[in-house]
Amino acid sequence: MAGLKVLVVGASVAGPTTAYWLAKAGATVTVIERFPELRTSGQAVDIRLAGVSVMRKMPGMEAQVRAKSTQEEGVSFVREDGRPYGIIRATGNPDQQSLISEFEIFRGDLAMVLYDLTKDNERIKYVFGEQIASMQQSETDDGPITVEFANVLPTSEYDLVVACDGATSRTRAMGLGCGVRDHVFPTNCWTAYFSIKHDLIQGSRIGHGYSAVGGRSVSVGSDPSSGGSRVMLMGVQPRSKGDAALPFRQASLQGDDALKKYLAQHYQGVGWKTDIIIQEMMDAEDFYASEIVQVKLPRLSKGRFVLVGDAGYAAGPTGGGTSLALAGAYMLAGEIGKHPGDLAAGLRGYEERMRPLIKELQKIPPFGLTVLAPQTAWGIWLRNHIFAFVAWAGIAEFAQKHLGAAFASSDTYPLPDYERVD
Repeated sequence: MAGLKVLVVGASVAGPTTAYWLAKAGATVTVIERFPELRTSGQAVDIRLAGVSVMRKMPGMEAQVRAKSTQEEGVSFVREDGRPYGIIRATGNPDQQSLISEFEIFRGDLAMVLYDLTKDNERIKYVFGEQIASMQQSETDDGPITVEFANVLPTSEYDLVVACDGATSRTRAMGLGCGVRDHVFPTNCWTAYFSIKHDLIQGSRIGHGYSAVGGRSVSVGSDPSSGGSRVMLMGVQPRSKGDAALPFRQASLQGDDALKKYLAQHYQGVGWKTDIIIQEMMDAEDFYASEIVQVKLPRLSKGRFVLVGDAGYAAGPTGGGTSLALAGAYMLAGEIGKHPGDLAAGLRGYEERMRPLIKELQKIPPFGLTVLAPQTAWGIWLRNHIFAFVAWAGIAEFAQKHLGAAFASSDTYPLPDYERVD
């Protein structure tokens, strides 16, 4: 791979990780990000399964992730008056996780960890405030890609372009010649994240969850950095209602103010601490919201163009997206390094290695969304009392069995070893 010139698009989790492994294998990498600086907002994400293995192959990453952990020790669903139904805690074993991950970190903090691990690498260059204006592959797909940029970088040729810019990737649309929402599959749910000044759970390290009818969920955790609270709002609608996330999507196209007004109306009068949460949300500066979707592509590359992370295989509500991104970055570099001088063979190897993991971590458990956000008062009652029993009985296996592969043992999906990367 020595001498390979690579362009990586996106400086969130998948981008820096991809740059790290490609540079380690000898490539020269430019990472571009359309925003003027690293984005530090976003939800708490879990590192699980193969993602843990990749993290442990990157010197210093595990220590930094632990240092920036959300520090939640457990999770509880609560009644309208705040009384908990029970608490499920972490297993204490990072190789056998349950609802609570040993490696939970805010997405923005994880992006910063990965950026710090790569920013001083002489083979990696970051350019913020830049995006692709156009790409042109050779007619035979076996030559370099000519990339024209929108802002400061000159038009250049690259041996490989890697899209790491999210589920609604603009780069994917250009590289595959499709629409931005082609290959994007709605799951009829969305989330919003922000911090508020009030400490609504009195410094507890137990996350509190509350559900109201209509698939409306509110989660609150302490924010150690500010002394306030971190909030997640989640809306879930049955698949039978068609594209039920359309009103959310339409509001988001109008900007954060319109989206906040939509959420305020959607959560009006649901009880618990929601009124003060919505009131403070209107002034939240770190507000971030997104529709939860899955991306399913017939293939992960075309010529010298390839996708890593959510741009190629967003996992949706399964909790496996971060692990897929970390594993994908590692295996892309490993497979390319495994086939020196034959980039096409490396990309085929990447596809073959990733497909089983993508298939497994995109499986939405039959009752997964129902557990997170029941639609009816009866459903909420039933979920809460099942949760209370599981918490009382300490049945960690229940979460693993009923909430999907993201909670399996970390050795369920072992990583290959690559001589030219490890």
